[in-house]
Amino acid sequence: MGASVTGGGRSGGAGSSGRRGRYRPMAEINVTPFVDVMLVLLIVFMVAAPLLTAGIQVDLPKAAARPLPQDSKPLEISIDHEGAIFLADTAIGLNELVPRLTAIVGSSRDTRIYLRGDTKLDYGQVMQVIGIINRAGFTRVALVAEQR
Repeated sequence: MGASVTGGGRSGGAGSSGRRGRYRPMAEINVTPFVDVMLVLLIVFMVAAPLLTAGIQVDLPKAAARPLPQDSKPLEISIDHEGAIFLADTAIGLNELVPRLTAIVGSSRDTRIYLRGDTKLDYGQVMQVIGIINRAGFTRVALVAEQR
C-alpha cells in the first residue's frame, strides 16, 4: 500500500556540503591601511616639527604698530648723555642697580626691563649695563627707540 519514494531530494548526508562553501562575513578589521597612514603622518610631523620652532628669540621693533597690552608695567632704566643711570626717575650708581632691581621685583626674574640710552652714549656703556642686568638673572631686557 504505501510506497516510499527514495532519492530525488536532498536530505542530509553527502548532499549538504553546499552550505560549507558559501561566503561567510569576516569579523576582523584590516589595520594595515590604518598603520600605513599613521606612519606617513608620523614622518610628516617629524619633518615639520623642527621647522616650527624658532632658534633665536628676538624682540623685533615695530615701526607703525600699536603697543601691546601688558599685564604689568615694565621697569624703566635710563642712561643720559653723561652716563648717569636712572631707575624710573631716581639716579643710582652702577653698583646699586642689581640690588635695587632685586628689591623691586623680588624673586620674579621674568619682569620686563626697558633700557633707554642716549644717542650720544658709547655703545660699550649700554652693553655694560645690559650685561650687569643679565648676569643678575633678568633676561627680558628690551632697548627702547623713538619711532620715526
